[in-house]
Amino acid sequence: MSQSQVLARKWRPKNFSELTGQDHVVRALTNALQQNRLHHAYLFTGTRGIGKTTVARILAKALNCETGITASPCGTCTACSQIDQGHFIDLIELDAASNTQVDHMRDLLENALYAPTEARFKIYIIDEVHMLSKSAFNAMLKTLEEPPAHVKFVLATTDPQKIPVTVLSRCLQFNLKQIPIALITEHLKNILTQENIPTDDTALTNIAKAAQGSMRDALSILDQAIAFGEGKVAEDTVRSMLGTIDQYYLHDLLEALALQNGARMLAIADEIDAQGLSFDSVLHDFSALLHHIALAQTVPQAIHKEIPAYPQILSFAKIFAAEDIQLFYQIALHGRRDLSLAPDEYAGFTMTLIRMLAFMPDNQTTSSAKQKITAAPEISDVENTFNPPAQIGKSAASFSQSDSYQTAPTAPKTPVVAPDLNWHDLVKQLKLVGMAKMLAQHSEAKLLTAKNVELFVPELHRHLLDKKYQNAIQNALDAHFGRPVALNFSVGSITGMTPVALQQLENEQKQAEAIAAIEKDPIVQDLVDSFDAKIIESSIKPIQN
Repeated sequence: MSQSQVLARKWRPKNFSELTGQDHVVRALTNALQQNRLHHAYLFTGTRGIGKTTVARILAKALNCETGITASPCGTCTACSQIDQGHFIDLIELDAASNTQVDHMRDLLENALYAPTEARFKIYIIDEVHMLSKSAFNAMLKTLEEPPAHVKFVLATTDPQKIPVTVLSRCLQFNLKQIPIALITEHLKNILTQENIPTDDTALTNIAKAAQGSMRDALSILDQAIAFGEGKVAEDTVRSMLGTIDQYYLHDLLEALALQNGARMLAIADEIDAQGLSFDSVLHDFSALLHHIALAQTVPQAIHKEIPAYPQILSFAKIFAAEDIQLFYQIALHGRRDLSLAPDEYAGFTMTLIRMLAFMPDNQTTSSAKQKITAAPEISDVENTFNPPAQIGKSAASFSQSDSYQTAPTAPKTPVVAPDLNWHDLVKQLKLVGMAKMLAQHSEAKLLTAKNVELFVPELHRHLLDKKYQNAIQNALDAHFGRPVALNFSVGSITGMTPVALQQLENEQKQAEAIAAIEKDPIVQDLVDSFDAKIIESSIKPIQN
């Protein structure tokens, strides 16, 4: 039984045309080979897994291909095939990290004086060259100054600052870049297509992000994802494997922040903690979301419609003031930096959320944000701004348990509610959690009986209409009434009396009553009259029952 080969080795580029994301290096080397303007020493720098050693081996084939010095080695001759297999006699590869001693370097350089056995050039590839000792560098320097015509040095390093300038000055230096996420995603997709492995674009994008610019890391993670997903690469399995956060958590945090609902923000933090996710990764992704919102506010054309959560980014860009987003971004960055100093990651994360709440301006901007969260936008505005999320997958504006096609009304209709039922109170009794609870809280009952429930959701919260969240509400209603309930969701205009809006009004009423009580207090009035004291209303908090 043949052993399968890891993807990073199986799909290592064999020529310059297969390299991804290093066009500037390929162009320079191709021109040099075509014009026969060859140097005796090359230095490739850059982070891990971006192709330094791969470029070095392709260059070795280009110099020693039996068809001649060429930018397009044949790949089939003895020299090309043996270099690909890793046992070409005139290609000497050295890992400087494990061979730092001067004696080993001297032996190597003494052998360089002899002509190549079979090839046109004797090529030395020294990986992680910065790890060589000072005396080993000194031994190399003499050969680099006056190398034999048949010798080529190809050096690679992740830390060129540690290489002596006397060595750097004798090399042609090429800095390989980190590979963009889009290119990694495209490359992984091509590989899986040829491997006949099913996948989806979101899963590959998550892998590309986790690779942080390294194609080798991306291929290693992809190998792990294939094994984890039992032969297929899907978004949910990749997200679970990487421990990445569902974007809906981030959207919920921003909505709760806009409503200044600290309790909801802490509840979301508890849900994230229960999932075992890294709070460092959460703050990283939260910062990235804030960055996209800031771009949407200042340079809208920089936000592409294809990116995930495009409609939500546009809606948040309208809800928050630009200066608030900048403030939250800085708080998120500092919170991530200080996680290691906190008593634990949970404390550090929740303190970051509390800091955002504490610095949230209590002004007209905040009031406007609350109104936008709880009220539906104008129809013309929706048409110009929003596109239905891909996961909903319907062109109709109605979402029911039977997935039937309906057209949502353009104006609110008079609610039909049984006398003994109240959707606001019913939601509390259903004991929903997570996103299903958010969907229920942002819905308004247009028909509410023990047998039939019709809920309207504003366009702003269309993204909550995921089938599994609808099913969770359906099951909770069935259990509450002890019988099957006909549940239907529609997107349309609402009066604004959702459970979230009603709770907000209740909180504001309690706050107003608390402020009034303080102002009427005789001691407070005496302080104001005698010392010209001022009441800081934002410091007053109502007593929680």
